[in-house]
Amino acid sequence: MKLKFTALILVVIIGFIQHVSAQTSVHKLKIKNAKQLRQYFYYKGKDLPLISGHRGGTTIGFPENCIATFENTLRYTPAFFEIDPRLTKDSVIVLMHDETLDRTTTGKGKVSDYTWEELQKFRLKDPEGNVTDFKIPLLKEAILWSKGKTILNLDHKDVPLEKTAKLLKESGNDVIMLTVHQPEEAKFYLQDNPNRMFSAFILNKKTYYEYERAGIPWNSMIAYIGAKPTPENLEVLKLLHAKGVMCMISAASSYDKSKDAAERTAAYKTIMRHGADILESDLPIQAAAAVKEFIPQRSSKFKFWSKEK
Repeated sequence: MKLKFTALILVVIIGFIQHVSAQTSVHKLKIKNAKQLRQYFYYKGKDLPLISGHRGGTTIGFPENCIATFENTLRYTPAFFEIDPRLTKDSVIVLMHDETLDRTTTGKGKVSDYTWEELQKFRLKDPEGNVTDFKIPLLKEAILWSKGKTILNLDHKDVPLEKTAKLLKESGNDVIMLTVHQPEEAKFYLQDNPNRMFSAFILNKKTYYEYERAGIPWNSMIAYIGAKPTPENLEVLKLLHAKGVMCMISAASSYDKSKDAAERTAAYKTIMRHGADILESDLPIQAAAAVKEFIPQRSSKFKFWSKEK
């Protein structure tokens, strides 16, 4: 009887250790250079549904635009992350979506009214408004952290393109994506570095043809086509797919706002059925679970996925 009890205790302990181990394992995107980055995001037909964590994928205890939040999301799913660079008073680039500090930190007023050193006294808040121990991170810190782990997609807020290009050159990390709102922005970055990869806003056929006339290489981009599936963006999606461009729909400003988890799950699946290749969400952990059924048994993109402790 004693032996059976001891064996039972061992089983429980081993199970607990395995559970803890699973929680500390991290999914990674093992993309080493710009060539592999283009391969990963190239459309070759219906394939892996990719997940983008909007502002990192916030949840209770984990604020937006925070490295710890990126790491938390990667515990559950392979993902890349849309983040928001902003300038401080002393021209340091930090991560902050809003122009002001009030919503997401313990500070008040504009980010641009504070120096980097002054911002360090504030703490980030999670999506419920709870104050955490996390500080406002530097963009460079996030870029260095991301190497060999994931892809960062840098949105364009108030940081001049020249300053962003300079920081990317200093960081030595070409495995970065840049959000561009018009072809001229993409042209600037390509002149600085022809290996740049973009997330381009292409919401209609007019913009599609603007990128085509500008000569922006189609293999240098993914395309954001809207916040919901529509007949109009389905037309754009077909044009882009013909060029090998993966298309992203972002639920951050639409379906993520629903308070009903089942309703959100159904919406995420609808996005995939519409033909989108990338689902961006404030809730990437739930989004990834919702679209698991769309993961094929085989994919050339699996070689870029790994799960490590």
